[in-house]
Amino acid sequence: MKKHNLVITFALMLVAIVSGCKEKSVRQLPPPSVQVVQVIQQDIPVMEEFVGQTHGLFDISIQARVDGFLEGIHFEEGRRVRKGQLLYSIDPQPFEAKVAVSMGQLAEANTMLVKAESDFIRIKPLAEINAVSQSDLDAAVAQRDAAGAAVDAAEAAVESAKIELGYTKIYSPIDGIIGKTEAYPGDYVGRGLTNVILNEVSRIDTVLVNFHIPEEKYLEIVRPFLAGTDSVRIQRKQTNRGLTMILADGSLYPLEGKIEFINRQVNATTGTILLQASFPNPSLILRPGQFARVRVVIDVISEGLLIPQRCAQELQGIYNVYVVNDQDEVEFREIEVGSTYQTSYLIVTSGLGPGDKIIYEGLQKVKSGIKVNPVLKDISTSESEN
Repeated sequence: MKKHNLVITFALMLVAIVSGCKEKSVRQLPPPSVQVVQVIQQDIPVMEEFVGQTHGLFDISIQARVDGFLEGIHFEEGRRVRKGQLLYSIDPQPFEAKVAVSMGQLAEANTMLVKAESDFIRIKPLAEINAVSQSDLDAAVAQRDAAGAAVDAAEAAVESAKIELGYTKIYSPIDGIIGKTEAYPGDYVGRGLTNVILNEVSRIDTVLVNFHIPEEKYLEIVRPFLAGTDSVRIQRKQTNRGLTMILADGSLYPLEGKIEFINRQVNATTGTILLQASFPNPSLILRPGQFARVRVVIDVISEGLLIPQRCAQELQGIYNVYVVNDQDEVEFREIEVGSTYQTSYLIVTSGLGPGDKIIYEGLQKVKSGIKVNPVLKDISTSESEN
């Protein structure tokens, strides 16, 4: 019996020792490490985006000004062309023949003028001595004047024929990029029923972007650009934003633009007004017809607060974050947010202060009240420019 009690006592002691070791092991577990970020405080530009379409600074259609068969193409499609460079040639033979005919008519008119002037010179002194009647003199004057008018008309016909002959050569009106040709040698082109636009030349060292804005946004967007005050210029410099453009692939175009044109009226059907902005395009990456989003700064929040969007949990419009306090303890905190900034940041209007540390990664490891080992992650809004 005594031996049995000894065994039980030994077993109880062993259980107590094991339990004590487990408790000691639990007490010695380090707090979980989590990545935290500090709330960012900076001037925040409030932006609006509008869908627009790009155009060349000049987009000029190339058309034939006379009817005829296309004879030659003298450029490479999609390449740069210079002002005055020959682009197309039309068969000139019918127009050369027309010039020859009109020049023959001019020679005939000059001959008739010489005869009429000769008759006038001969009849005039005879009329002065009454050797011929006054009606004969009047007829000679009329014939001379009619012959002179016929010469003028013939000269105009020659000039017109030469101009039409010149139109058989089609030259580039500007320096620019030429597109794909819409007609080829042997095609009949001209101003009649086959009014074909042969091609288009665009100057794209500067591009224009047309976009429409609702009338309720018109004043708040346009006023800063029309004002041009020192405060507006300082504001633009501080925010490093004027008029920016986001391309179809989501990238931010690196050069700023400016508003060039505001339409005279609001479209009563759509309730929008047309604006046109210009952007420098030295690399020629922008081409006419591209769709882009124009981003306009309409206001600046002075010393606003930003947090990464991934830090916040949202449920039915209520946002919450986990905050790590000075004792490295986790606090569950409700916040209020405004709009987004650069697609990946939230503008915080209340619930957080400058320098507060919020959990960035490791949300699944934490709950309110536990201690953590915060690892500060350095972030910047420049990491998400678009």
